[in-house]
Amino acid sequence: MVFKGNLDIDPRGLIYESYRIEGIVTEECRSVFLDWALGTPAGTDMAANLNVLLAEYGVAAPEHPMTAILREGLAKSALPRGRRGGAKARR
Repeated sequence: MVFKGNLDIDPRGLIYESYRIEGIVTEECRSVFLDWALGTPAGTDMAANLNVLLAEYGVAAPEHPMTAILREGLAKSALPRGRRGGAKARR
């Protein structure tokens, strides 16, 4: 079995591996993050997961592009979710 990190929230090791790819850029990290996020179960507390990922990887690599993507995701998860679009949005 190949080691893919210590976290159950990253079972395929996508985030783990992204931190080990030499020269990875923001766009690639965004793609990896999206793949990881789409693979999480419905109803998952994304803010909690992002905090865990940042604690596990971001502390040791604060300038890594994936750290910036994780922080961006955390900031967006704090935004209120409401209905978007429809007649009310056009007023």
